[in-house]
Amino acid sequence: MTNILLVGESWVSSATHFKGFDQFGSVTFHTGAKRFLSAMKDSGLTVTNMQAHEAAEAFPTTLESLAEYDVIILSDIGANTLLLHPDVWLRGERVPNRIALIEEWTRAGGGLIMIGGYFSFQGIDGRARWHKTQVETALPVQCLPTDDRIEIPEGKTPQVAMPDHPILQGVPDDWPYLLGINEVELKTDRRTDCILTLPEAQRGLPLLVTGEHGAGRTVAWTSDMSEHWLPPAFVNWPGYQRLFANMANWAAGKL
Repeated sequence: MTNILLVGESWVSSATHFKGFDQFGSVTFHTGAKRFLSAMKDSGLTVTNMQAHEAAEAFPTTLESLAEYDVIILSDIGANTLLLHPDVWLRGERVPNRIALIEEWTRAGGGLIMIGGYFSFQGIDGRARWHKTQVETALPVQCLPTDDRIEIPEGKTPQVAMPDHPILQGVPDDWPYLLGINEVELKTDRRTDCILTLPEAQRGLPLLVTGEHGAGRTVAWTSDMSEHWLPPAFVNWPGYQRLFANMANWAAGKL
């Protein structure tokens, strides 16, 4: 059994509604993990989804607590959420650096995956802030220091660079188009496998990259796990389930 901790993939939005002279506000909770969670369940994988608003306080502060997981997936959640525990932010107290803890856990044999999004890698306006963190040290890619979003409204189809990689086992070759990614750079100080890229029109930018960090395995998927960068054609594609299940099992050392 592969035990996965998915951190993020949720958000809250507020809106002001104007109706003539009058106005009122509303707040809406959103999650982008429904299709992913369903796919992992159907693949026999166990996923705990720690939503973004929970992670600031609930994300583990010890290696012992992280030891129950084979894989940690960080998806659309910025570094500040893990840096600013309520004890730090509200009470001025010290807590363990959980970003450093993730790197240590990975180096000891854990599987670390980062999924792209507006608050992944460096993110919108550079606000995800994973650049120059210990998590970036563990990943097989380098984050840009600025806004790294590549929006592709016309849609582009992934290009397969390593068709024999285990992560692509059983994945159909009729790839749907993508609508965006985070731009990253392949690391040159270690071996990395760039499995999927964008077409040359998008400079062949990395889409799926694997690597190792100490005894652990790491994966960077630079697009989303849900809308909007993954259109309905991708989310409903038969290969969606196999692709993400293979990522998790590879990171766990089971593929």
